[in-house]
Amino acid sequence: MLPKLFRLLAFSYVVAAALGPAQAANDQKPLRVAGTNNPASGISTRLFAHLERLSRLVDIAYCVGTTGLSRPFECVSRCKDFPTLELVESWNTGVLMSDSCGYVAVDHGANRKTSALDRGAIIIAFRGTYSITNTVVDLSTVPQEYVPYPSPDGEEDSPPKEPEHRCDNCTVHMGFLASWKIARESVLPTLKPLVARYPDYPIHLVGHSLGGAVAALAALEMKVILGWDNVVVTTFGEPRVGNVGFVRYLDAVFGLKNKHTDAEQYDYRRLTHVDDPVPLLPLSEWGFRSHAGEMFISKSDLSPAPEDIFLCVGDIDPGCIAGSEGEPPSLGATEWDDGASQAERRSWGIPSRLKLWQLLFAHRDYFWRLGLCVPGGDPIDWGRDRYPNVSGSDEL
Repeated sequence: MLPKLFRLLAFSYVVAAALGPAQAANDQKPLRVAGTNNPASGISTRLFAHLERLSRLVDIAYCVGTTGLSRPFECVSRCKDFPTLELVESWNTGVLMSDSCGYVAVDHGANRKTSALDRGAIIIAFRGTYSITNTVVDLSTVPQEYVPYPSPDGEEDSPPKEPEHRCDNCTVHMGFLASWKIARESVLPTLKPLVARYPDYPIHLVGHSLGGAVAALAALEMKVILGWDNVVVTTFGEPRVGNVGFVRYLDAVFGLKNKHTDAEQYDYRRLTHVDDPVPLLPLSEWGFRSHAGEMFISKSDLSPAPEDIFLCVGDIDPGCIAGSEGEPPSLGATEWDDGASQAERRSWGIPSRLKLWQLLFAHRDYFWRLGLCVPGGDPIDWGRDRYPNVSGSDEL
């Protein structure tokens, strides 16, 4: 599959050069198609502030294994923005061990009345891969059978039980599953005592890029095998994790097909960004599919506003990132949740899934430029005010 992916990368550059800057500028415009979810005013200011905060938390994961993350919660980047956080554990396996990296922290929420985490929370942050080359290689591996139960290590405190949801004919990305299997050796032993000590704290899993895929697999194990109901997942630029069977399973576990009209009730938020190719990879031709819960950032440059973020309907909403992917005709109207026909699909010029140079740009631009653990965060953010705090009770 590697030669195929590298040919795709080369082709994307050729197409971009042929179309020129004028066409590229047109490609940035968001797409909203009649018949899809098209809220007039984006998301609420309160939800926006919450998501922006989570993006900074996942950005801090990039300090693990580089400039460092230390107790109580200190790093050279944005740690000072979180005085109520207490670092519990971090892990870093390195590129030879599936590049699994992240941290576990507790947010006690003291003296803060502006966030969804006011009453405290347990946070698990999964870092994306630092190497763009590794990202491309990771996205090229073959699917692997996925059996989420019983517990793979047969732990006594996680006895096999009859699951509420079954994963029939499920396959997942081999590299993503390997990354979680390695991370779980550090995450679960750290997490279980915290859950027992803070039973009322919600468990927030956040991940960027590869970390988003690992967060998805981790969250499924926590809900299905461990039976933890208060799990909330927020991913940024999450790639496709598995096939149709896996997508149906994840949608059912998190109730993502209920089509909540209130975005603040979502237990799984999958943020995508215009021109980011990663949410459209691995390719559908290889058997991979996107799951529901998408929130689409339609503004190409930093920073977005609440009105730039749209809620998407179902697994495939042509008004969101899927409308730019250039899927082959074999994926016809039967796979569109709202019944949109192929005639309703409009082109943005270069399909986003071919814009692999955007791994360095759109893929990192989620509220902030993610992935640079340097003093003050990414220099592009220096001098830019934090989004205004908003009041409200802890309902997210």
